[in-house]
Amino acid sequence: MASVTSAGIGSGLDVESIITKLMAVEKLPVTQLQTEATKVQTKISAYGSIQSSVSSFRDAALALTRSGTWGATAATSADTSAVTVSGGSNASAGNYAVSVQKLAAAQSVASTSFASSSAVVGEGSLTIDTGSWDIGEPGFKARATISAMNIAISSTDTLADVRDKINAAGGSVAASIVTDSSGARLVLSSKATGVDNGFRVTASGAGPSAFTYDTTDETAPMKRTQTAADAEATINGLKITSASNTLNDVVQGLTMNLQKVTTADVQVSVAQDNASIKSAITNFTAAYNGLASLLKTQTKYDDATKTAGTLQGDSTAVSLQRQLRTMLTGTGTASSAFPTLSSIGLEMQTDGTLKVSDTKLTSALGNLTEMKKAFANSDTVDSSKDGFAQKLRALGDQVLGTNGSLAARTTGLNSTLKDNQERQDDITDRMTATEKRLRAQYTALDTKMAGLNTLSTYISQQIANWNKSTG
Repeated sequence: MASVTSAGIGSGLDVESIITKLMAVEKLPVTQLQTEATKVQTKISAYGSIQSSVSSFRDAALALTRSGTWGATAATSADTSAVTVSGGSNASAGNYAVSVQKLAAAQSVASTSFASSSAVVGEGSLTIDTGSWDIGEPGFKARATISAMNIAISSTDTLADVRDKINAAGGSVAASIVTDSSGARLVLSSKATGVDNGFRVTASGAGPSAFTYDTTDETAPMKRTQTAADAEATINGLKITSASNTLNDVVQGLTMNLQKVTTADVQVSVAQDNASIKSAITNFTAAYNGLASLLKTQTKYDDATKTAGTLQGDSTAVSLQRQLRTMLTGTGTASSAFPTLSSIGLEMQTDGTLKVSDTKLTSALGNLTEMKKAFANSDTVDSSKDGFAQKLRALGDQVLGTNGSLAARTTGLNSTLKDNQERQDDITDRMTATEKRLRAQYTALDTKMAGLNTLSTYISQQIANWNKSTG
């Protein structure tokens, strides 16, 4: 019996072509499922984009429910070279006349000259106490809350080493070296301004004694180059003193920075920050328009190209689109002055987006109390009396929640995708078994045909031989 080593040799049939074509027919259901899976995956991606856009819109609506947004104020100074000002969220509107009589200063002293910064000082120690100098009765009063700086100086320490040791101590006084035509000087300065941040320097040892400072001792080698001083100013006629040139909450919610002594009052004004409120409303509008455009693209059908959006006819997406438009064009009861967003200046366009009328919005800002109600009012008993932003924020929370419509739809699509893959796997397994069976059948056919062909050849040879012998 002849041996068959390749499908089709024994039968003469194009077995590979036959099996390939048969399997192509078997694969059609898998191809259809793959096409369906691609569509489902595209829908899942579309819902991912919608969730992101809804989240941005929800955050923009939330910003319009916050008291900080509606209470924002802007502080300005008529002369920023003399007084700069910034306002916090709790700053109240008002006008203030600010006059600066004296700026706060830090104490600074300088030593006599050394040949250079590498000159050796001599062994000993320094003690630096922080406190105030009593001008009425000359004397020093150390601050109990600030520890003295104790600096040990070795016999090999240079002027630069002394500077570095003082700075390394991390106290309330900083050291530097100033070099001029006469040589190098050690300069000590308070890190903070104000009369209570002055300092006294005492020493032990002949070398370190060159750095002692005491305002009551005229023979002290260190000389004062700047006196510690408090800032002095008047605000609306009220005298103010401060250890710092930065006045925090002297006027509630304001930070004033005194820059120079003035010869006349500087007008500081705090007013409602319309620009900030407009920005929040503009951000809200832009966030909605981005979401509206996305939903429109995903759900539309284009007659010209005969193509449908990924979510065309999808009930969840269409329902969200309808809810948003209804809420944005509806009438609210939170404010009698502004019953609709259009009355504030947010006008719905024919393409489903919002457009801000700056004229209307600017006019509405003149009645901030009612405008705030229209957006941010919250009624714990009757939610229908909530402001527009409150309602839209709540809608965003609802659809984005773990049990919300977007999550539920995405979960459903993922379940469909999983089922689809399982069906593909089942059909693929059956196809593998079918191909194996077909190959086994054609192999058996080849073997049978090879045997018949061999027998036929043998009989033909026998007949030929018989004819020769009887001829």
